[in-house]
Amino acid sequence: MNVFEVGFDSPDRDIYFSSKGHDVPGLYSLFYALGIIPEEKLLMLRRLHGLDGHPEVRQKGIEACTGSLGMGISKAKGFAWAKSYQKNKGQVFVLTGDGEFQEGQIYESLQATAHQKVNNVIAIMDHNKYQTDMLVADVNNIEDVVKKVEAFGWHVVRINGHDYNVLKKTFNDLKKVTDKPKMIIADTIKGRGVSFMEKPLTETFQGKTLYKWHSGAPDDESYLNGLSELSESINSLAEKIRLKIQIPINETEGKPITKLDKEFVTEAYGDTLVEIAKTNKKLVVLDGDLSADCKLRKFEKAYPDRFIENGIAEQDMVSTAGGLARMGLIPVVNTFASFLAARANEQIYNNAGEKTKIIYTCHFSGMIPAGPGKSHQSVRDISLFGALPNITIIQPCNAEETKLVTEYCINEADENCMLRLVIGPSPERIELPKDYKFKVGVGTKLTNGNDAILFSYGPVMLHEALVAADYLQKVGFNLKVINMPWLNKIDKVWLKEVVKDQTKIFVLEDHSAVGGLGDRLLNALVENDELKDRSFINFGLQEYPECGTPLEVLEFHQLDGKSLAKRISGIENIETTEAVKQKYTADAPQ
Repeated sequence: MNVFEVGFDSPDRDIYFSSKGHDVPGLYSLFYALGIIPEEKLLMLRRLHGLDGHPEVRQKGIEACTGSLGMGISKAKGFAWAKSYQKNKGQVFVLTGDGEFQEGQIYESLQATAHQKVNNVIAIMDHNKYQTDMLVADVNNIEDVVKKVEAFGWHVVRINGHDYNVLKKTFNDLKKVTDKPKMIIADTIKGRGVSFMEKPLTETFQGKTLYKWHSGAPDDESYLNGLSELSESINSLAEKIRLKIQIPINETEGKPITKLDKEFVTEAYGDTLVEIAKTNKKLVVLDGDLSADCKLRKFEKAYPDRFIENGIAEQDMVSTAGGLARMGLIPVVNTFASFLAARANEQIYNNAGEKTKIIYTCHFSGMIPAGPGKSHQSVRDISLFGALPNITIIQPCNAEETKLVTEYCINEADENCMLRLVIGPSPERIELPKDYKFKVGVGTKLTNGNDAILFSYGPVMLHEALVAADYLQKVGFNLKVINMPWLNKIDKVWLKEVVKDQTKIFVLEDHSAVGGLGDRLLNALVENDELKDRSFINFGLQEYPECGTPLEVLEFHQLDGKSLAKRISGIENIETTEAVKQKYTADAPQ
């Protein structure tokens, strides 16, 4: 009894969801074909109030929020157990990736599902052999996956995942298996249907094959070539079954390519690791299947004997780092902040209690880019690391500061460090003053002003702070912007000096309003009796981060430069007119 026969809200429906999540555009396309999603919404993928980059249950037809790998079979077990308990009909189907089988939770769920006799679950592995940009077998081999899953007490079949007749027969056959949970290992070809996407690049890295098309939009030429191949296949099939169809004409938007003065702080980070390794033989770099995204390929190539690729297994990677540190080495752990800070938090806590030094580099920190959605937007990592008594948390604002921070963490710090990095291009190059000094607990003034002071960190939010300062300056309000990379270390003498002429203090977080820089600054001000008659306002997230383009999301949360200027000044129509300037001057407190 499928969901379309009984309705999405029926307790007797079949339930399907994808554990890996990033394949959701394919599901959206199906929903569009079935009339569940209108065309105008389909065209708003990864846009505000459109379709999320990873599945969100607010979209009709989506059964579970996914995107953080490894959770799917466990969640399917919960759906299925509830069906049995409530005597509801229907099966639970969950799609997983093959690289996902490197996550430890997968094996916990395999064992528990069979042991608890939750037999109304059918898991399907999309076994296309690639993860991110390398072969699963090269990153962290999962074979023989059939024997492994069978050993946990599952009924397993392995089939050609592209043969619809075989798929139909397999699903019918599995209805007869009622004494075990079921798994289909579906052998597939990544990029099926587009010839150049079906084949890996001829380029190799360290003897390993690279794959180009895992993520990101294709260039215009590739898009048109791939579209042509798919259209030919559809027309050919339609002729065979005597079906008249008309494929709409699709063209590229033809937007001009502009070269902006942007930088990737991660590039400076990767380059600095290579330089440090030349003289520091204790440095070891660990990665969680994100070497290219985290800009670690140069290090991996230069020092393969000091590079450990763990695959999609964050808890294992962190505890491995713990062992390395106990042996006197300096491990630098890399993956996306959402998966490192939260998933491996217990392992991080355990390591910290051993009083060794480990550097945890949290890539993709903060809200931006916001297209992948909240599973990837890391806005609680500062608070999760911040509870440790022996850790320094830092976020640099540009490449120059990134180099200094990386060198400090590896060569100078005497405790654990959490290095927070933005993964996308910086909106602008944040210019530090010529007399800039890198000193623990001390921030840097980026603009002058005595009407208010705003503390922030990282290239995304500092850019918005500077935009706000520009808006405010044009209405006669001078905002002092402080780059504060030290998120949990504050020099109280410096803080007293920097706020001495200020009556209004603001903090702009790229994080939840709870547990970030704002809380640290507020505590420091109170402890030093420096708050007194000053006002203190923390601009941080009060809700889950939205999905969309950077500006859409920042505007939605009122964290973009213009919104900040309005919130700081109290002027709703903050423009550059003389009338507004005079209004503000007249209304401003003396």
